[in-house]
Amino acid sequence: MEANSHNSGNEIQVELAEEIAQGTYANLAIIAHSSSEFIIDFIRMVPGVPKAKVKSRIILTPDNAKRLLYALEDNIRKFEEQKGSTESYENIIPPINGIKGEA
Repeated sequence: MEANSHNSGNEIQVELAEEIAQGTYANLAIIAHSSSEFIIDFIRMVPGVPKAKVKSRIILTPDNAKRLLYALEDNIRKFEEQKGSTESYENIIPPINGIKGEA
């Protein structure tokens, strides 16, 4: 599967392999950072199992982490406009285990 994407007016070809296209389910993300990179671990927690497994780790530069943030905000806004929801996330998504800003 291939998709075209536009980046600053330049077209790029993006190839999506079949095994990657299936996706990986995660229900928790833990974010850490250093002075030069952001690390996002996508984790699958299973009820009744004390150990959660990291299913994928993404390492981004600070600039690309900001691009991801803006892209997520834009997509969530569009999703909510279609759904007709305008609730604040702080009121509808509780932190896991009282940890704020990591999930």
